[in-house]
Amino acid sequence: MILLGSTGSIGVNALLIAEQFGLSVDTLVAGRNIDLLNLQILKHSPKRVVIMCEEDRSRVNHPNVHTGERAILEAIEESESDHVVNALVGFAGFRPTLKALECGKRVALANKESLVVGGAFVDTSRIVPIDSEHFGLWYLHQNSRPISRMVITASGGAFRDWPLEHLKTASLADALKHPNWSMGQKITIDSASMMNKLFELLEARWLFGKGEYDAVIETKSLIHALIDYTDGSTTAHFAHADMRLPIAYALMGRVETPIVDRIDLSRIGSLEFRPIERERYPIWDIKDAVLRDPSVGVILNAANEAAIELFIAGKIGFLGISRRILMAFEHFDERPASVDEIFEIDTRVRAYVRSLSC
Repeated sequence: MILLGSTGSIGVNALLIAEQFGLSVDTLVAGRNIDLLNLQILKHSPKRVVIMCEEDRSRVNHPNVHTGERAILEAIEESESDHVVNALVGFAGFRPTLKALECGKRVALANKESLVVGGAFVDTSRIVPIDSEHFGLWYLHQNSRPISRMVITASGGAFRDWPLEHLKTASLADALKHPNWSMGQKITIDSASMMNKLFELLEARWLFGKGEYDAVIETKSLIHALIDYTDGSTTAHFAHADMRLPIAYALMGRVETPIVDRIDLSRIGSLEFRPIERERYPIWDIKDAVLRDPSVGVILNAANEAAIELFIAGKIGFLGISRRILMAFEHFDERPASVDEIFEIDTRVRAYVRSLSC
């Protein structure tokens, strides 16, 4: 495989699957966690390594090291591997997804932004999702019963139990206290604002086509997806939150070896479901409009990434993230007619969000 984002949680789990099933690793792409990268190099012996910063090159224990976005695209193009695992964070993962598809490779996709910003220009027939929610939908979708609705679940993020009046004083440290697990900084903030779930609904729309989609909070994160059928029945995908399961299916197609422990329902005792309330998650107010017009994804993603940068820098409060996203959503009415226009709109939206003084 070509593994983009090897030192993140998805990348680490992908390498565990590679080790368990004897899969070879052609290329590792990583950020700045060079110590972990060197351990991965020692264990998996990749032919090529790509890192983001030239200044880190001398620290990487490998004879074939390249740097920057262009090097990622060249690695995808030159590699004989048929599988690309794209676990890059944010908009940076879009070009690599396009390049992999252009080269006829199969993409195991954790970079949801690839579909959020450019789903209309992405061939989803060669994409296998490895987000647990989309894997759950895919897993349940393996029958011919007519479907009325697809539902994904949310944890509720760091502020699901906070008094609403306290949200205006929430700090970065508060936003990063996820109730169920430890993730990267951006996705944890997206979980707290519910932006991550809106992106996942958009991704589901591009993966599975037109239809009704929704989300609900399930506080224990044991159910990842549900499908309502036209006959009135519903099925749910239960599994421990372990990314090795969707990664294994994405890389091998069929899995008959135990990957995770089965859930003991008698020990769970109970499950709790909650609606996603607009008062707590203001971004949810545009959910229906976004699903009717999924091409607005490029606007939402650019506004979100720019607003999160401001929040991390301490220039706006937590609620300012959603406020700026909603303002950008109302301000921009253009839709991309080409891949090039996606990048043009992205640049304009980021500049607009950074210019806001509210």
